[in-house]
Amino acid sequence: MSNRGGIDSAIVELLEANNQVMFIAVKAQFDSDTVYLWSGKGDLSLDGQTYIGAGTLLSISDLTDTTELKSAGASIQLAGMDKTVLNLALSENYQNRKIEIYLGYLSGGTDIVAGKMTIFSGRMTSMNIKDDPNGSLVSVEAENRLIDLQKPANLRYTNESQKYIQSGDTCFSRVLRLQDKEIVWGRSSNTGGASTGGGSTGGHARHQMRR
Repeated sequence: MSNRGGIDSAIVELLEANNQVMFIAVKAQFDSDTVYLWSGKGDLSLDGQTYIGAGTLLSISDLTDTTELKSAGASIQLAGMDKTVLNLALSENYQNRKIEIYLGYLSGGTDIVAGKMTIFSGRMTSMNIKDDPNGSLVSVEAENRLIDLQKPANLRYTNESQKYIQSGDTCFSRVLRLQDKEIVWGRSSNTGGASTGGGSTGGHARHQMRR
């Protein structure tokens, strides 16, 4: 992973260190608010935002990173949530909302972030909420944006589709008229003269063969 593009030198050094203090942080963007959680205790300041410590209550599925151009999903589970997070899960539209997972490092024995990198960026697709005597368990399924490669675009080479992409583009404005237009290829403008000349030559050739 240290050879992966987009990772700064500080993160590479931390990845290669023998002793590391690592953490996982999750940023889930809902319409009215954004949820910030991390896998430690207390609050953590990261990129100017305060992440709420969820400790062992936050769990994330294994994340895969391959050289193939394909989507690999992620699953995030949070148990014993506070009312603010639970209300967002119950009342907000979550599908296709952005969610990011970070892998970060703390300076030894402190809550100061030494570096972080994005290990997953995608959109929330489904959510399951279970209630038990100990609280609520929320499971969020997310997919990488590469999943869009498997969806049909539903766009055509028409003026309407082009305007949907770029309203001021007139590239396909004449496509409709071209569909029924008859285009004549390889004919001379004086078809009568060409036909007469061709017929004379053909008759002379047949006369030579009979002789």
